[in-house]
Amino acid sequence: MTHPFLDLPPLSADRFASIEDRVARLMSTEQNVVIMQGEALLPLEGAIRGCAGPGTTALNVITGPYGQTFGSWLRDCGATVHDLAVPFHTAVTAAQIREALAEHPEIDFVSLVHAEAATGNTNPVEEIGAVVREHGALFYLDAVASIGAEPVLPDAWGVDLCVIGAQKAMGGPAGVSAVSVSERAWARMAANPGAPRRSYLSLLDWKERWIDGGRTALLHAPAQLEMLALEACVERIETEGLDAVTARHRSAAAATRAGALALGGGLEPFVHQDAEAAPVATTLRTPSGVVASELVAAALRSEPALPLAAGGGALAKEMIRVNHYGADATPEVVRASLATLGAALRESGAVVDLAAARQAAAEAWPQD
Repeated sequence: MTHPFLDLPPLSADRFASIEDRVARLMSTEQNVVIMQGEALLPLEGAIRGCAGPGTTALNVITGPYGQTFGSWLRDCGATVHDLAVPFHTAVTAAQIREALAEHPEIDFVSLVHAEAATGNTNPVEEIGAVVREHGALFYLDAVASIGAEPVLPDAWGVDLCVIGAQKAMGGPAGVSAVSVSERAWARMAANPGAPRRSYLSLLDWKERWIDGGRTALLHAPAQLEMLALEACVERIETEGLDAVTARHRSAAAATRAGALALGGGLEPFVHQDAEAAPVATTLRTPSGVVASELVAAALRSEPALPLAAGGGALAKEMIRVNHYGADATPEVVRASLATLGAALRESGAVVDLAAARQAAAEAWPQD
């Protein structure tokens, strides 16, 4: 008996290349785009290990947990690392980047997360890219959470290594990811004796055996179902229009933020400034005496399918995440999330105004 998922013809090199081309168009890049056969941690780590070594001096920007991870990888490669950490309720500024580069002019690698879904902030990459480009350092960007929720323009912003994943705002699979690579980044990898080779982490393997060979023979058997799912999700974005997709995420964030403020009960945005709040997810601080993980658990008992989560680690006590991305970036999901959180707060003894929250969310999403 044949099965529609199991008995598929092999994915051809031509089709694999065509999916890469569509992803490149989504990123508005002329750089080489490599689709790697694993979750986004694969190219995130592969790009750092390909470019960093004992001679590297890196500025690692920490606005959330992933920045901390990148610093660990860079140090493990033997790089000298200068961390620039800002409070998780805010964003880094181009002025702070400029000051750090002036203090350490030997810096030749800058790592940054665009949007931190875990903390709900987003960083001004266009402004930062101009500063990094002026300094001459290689610019590495984690755009996994931001792609599809806000503009991601590696060429225009001077990004040398831009990693994306499909599982958040793109509404696609988690099992494949992509990275755009500039000529400067390829040259850095080629000159790095510690760059992974004959390894799943190796971007150079993809360049030499896939790109330089005219993309006619794949390195290994691709993750076929995930590749087809990625193709389908890119097609869905193309049909809706990337501008419409990003506008939907902006509206979801604005409506969630406005609704939470109107709801009351001591709930307030975790990220202080509207301009620094990521469109992919809204983080909320719980009132004193209310444990975020317990409040989320109570909310999900009544509506288990809602995209609600407590913060990770120590943030589980004080942070709630409303993950309004992909298919969940809709007025219905925002309304239901606010209503369910409001009901859980009310059960904990807080005074909330559900009608005001609904009205504020609707006014912030005018097309609803």
